[in-house]
Amino acid sequence: MNLVVNGKDYHDLPEGMTVGALLDHLTLPRKKIAVERNMEIVSKSKFDDAVLCEGDRLEIIHFIGGG
Repeated sequence: MNLVVNGKDYHDLPEGMTVGALLDHLTLPRKKIAVERNMEIVSKSKFDDAVLCEGDRLEIIHFIGGG
């Protein structure tokens, strides 16, 4: 399966991969992350249920605190 994540092409990902599995694959923490798939926000509670499809476009934003 091929996806675009933050403008970068990812090829040969496993079919049926979920948003949560993609975050694990990219070694991104799930806590301070927002994910948009095809211009729709994916809620954190749906990360492990939201199955990705060929050609999906994702934007992943990691929030960083500061002071």
